[in-house]
Parts: sequence; C-alpha cells; structure tokens
Amino acid sequence: MANNSRRSFLKQTTLLGAAVTAIPEMLKADVLTAEKIGTDAVILFQGDSITDGNRTRDNDWNHVMGHGYACLLASRLWYDHPEKKFHFYNRGISGNKITDLAARWKTDTLALKPDVLSILIGVNDVQACVNGDANYSAENYETGYRALLKQTKDALPNIKLIICEPFILPGARVNGNFDKWTEEVAKRQVIAKKLALEFGAVFVPLQQPFNDALAKAPVDYWIWDGIHPMPAGHELMARQWLMVVGKKIGLV
Repeated sequence: MANNSRRSFLKQTTLLGAAVTAIPEMLKADVLTAEKIGTDAVILFQGDSITDGNRTRDNDWNHVMGHGYACLLASRLWYDHPEKKFHFYNRGISGNKITDLAARWKTDTLALKPDVLSILIGVNDVQACVNGDANYSAENYETGYRALLKQTKDALPNIKLIICEPFILPGARVNGNFDKWTEEVAKRQVIAKKLALEFGAVFVPLQQPFNDALAKAPVDYWIWDGIHPMPAGHELMARQWLMVVGKKIGLV
C-alpha cells in the first residue's frame, strides 16, 4: 500500500474507532461477569465466510471446524482443557447476512443449545448496502441483529454471548469504493458494540488489532482481499478472542 493511502486508511479507521466508543454513558455499565464454563459445554461459532473457513458439512474432523479462527480456537481450548470435554460447533456459512442467520437460527443455533455463542456478521450486509440494496441498511442490520439476540436470550437465558466486531482493510474486494465501505463498516461496528452492551455480551474488538498489525507487515499479509483474513489474520483473531473472552467467562 502506498504511504499516502496507508496514512489515509489509518486516519479513517482511527476516526472509525472513535465512533465505536461514542456510546451513550447509560450503555457503558459493566454487565459482564467472570462466570466459569462448565464441563460438557457447547461452544458455537456463527457467521459468514470468515467463520465458515471452508468447513465440511459432514463429520470429518480434519475439516469440520473449517480452517480459520474458529478451528484455531477449538484446537487450543480442546488441548488446554481436556477435562472440560467441550463440544465445539462451526455453523458459519459463506455469504451470509443477518437475514440469512435469521432464516436458519432455530436449526443452526437454538437447536444446538449452546452455552457459549460467538457471532461475527456484517461484511456481507455492507457489501449489499454498498451495491445499492436498501434492504441491507445499517438500521436494518441493527433491527435484525437485535431480534436474533433477543430470540436467543429468550430461549437460552443462561447463554454467554460473544459479539465480534466486523472489520475491513484495503484490498481488491473493497478498494473500488473504499470510503463507502469504511463508512458502512463503521456504522455496524458501533451497532455491534451497542448490542453487546445491551445484551450483556462480551465484545471482541478486531478493527484496531488489524490496524496495529500493519506496523509489522503489509496489509495483504493479514487480509488478502480487504475482507478475508490470511492465516496470520486468523491467528490474530484467535489470539484477540482468547485475550478478551477467556478471562471474562473463565476459558483461560
């Protein structure tokens, strides 16, 4: 990335980060507790292609968790806690938006009765919005996301929710209209954090860790097309998830 472009991007995402923290004071109450995860807990990852990770739809344990951050997390936590007998599931589906999650929520989420649910969703909603589909506005994203979280808490009141922040870096998929992409991703980052606070979920920031990683290596070392992480990017996500989530709910 040219130096001017990189400086411009970092300026944009610094402002974006400021927007995420501009949540009304009433929403900033600490609603999280350090509850411990019990034996035989079901831990479910939901989302789009970043979570999907080209997973198989069978019982082939070489590939059933996909090849991204969900697999890295499951591998590490299974290794570190054999006594816990965790059950990990990946139900991310490439291309999914909030509306797609809603259509399969009963079978792919509620029916699994997860004790811990980690969600990363938003980039496909942004793509549809940038392409001119008004059905995928930030307002509709918030309405749909809130409905899913409410449905989940109503059905599984003791569930531990984790909301991961949507993120973006410059790349071939987004550079054609990067300012619009950044604007729309920023809106959904604010919404994701607000909903996490509203529903007592753990919020996992991801944009700033990716921004910071650019000081170590070029953008395509971390995310190859602006949206989908490289292997190092998935490791970054897994480490950030563990750092934020682990101590909150007793996984580390």
